[in-house]
Amino acid sequence: MPKMKTHRGAAKRFKKTATGKFKAKNAFARHILEKKSAKRKRNLRGTSVVSKSEAPKLAKLLPYS
Repeated sequence: MPKMKTHRGAAKRFKKTATGKFKAKNAFARHILEKKSAKRKRNLRGTSVVSKSEAPKLAKLLPYS
């Protein structure tokens, strides 16, 4: 059986943590920032953990991560 291919788009967007969870950049922080409060924009910095229900889908896309 051939090796599975890593989904390159997902590989650029998600990283696996040491405990096996996936982390990703927060959404809603790219544009239309003028109307968002400084607190909201500050909280959108960095990364967040992907929900448990999405993790199995990501595991399929990133078999070797």
